[in-house]
Amino acid sequence: MRLFYATALVLLSASISFSATAEVLQVPDESPQMGESQKMEMPVRGMHKDQVRAHFGEPREIKPAVGDPPISRWIYEGYTVYFEYSYVIQSVINR
Repeated sequence: MRLFYATALVLLSASISFSATAEVLQVPDESPQMGESQKMEMPVRGMHKDQVRAHFGEPREIKPAVGDPPISRWIYEGYTVYFEYSYVIQSVINR
């Protein structure tokens, strides 16, 4: 029993002596881009391709559908619109 307590005491003191360290990660401030995205009007989820074309005009480039379900992209000046079948699933600002 004494061996058990001695081993437990050694392990406990060893674990206490190790200090936890952490690294601080600096993330650049991207607030200007955040402001741009709030001002930029883009297609919203659920819009049909015909509605997007009527409201935002012809895209600069159309990427064909890939995968299952088929995901296609329309690239506009400043943002890209992703479609699943014929409906918008996401609009993102181009970098």
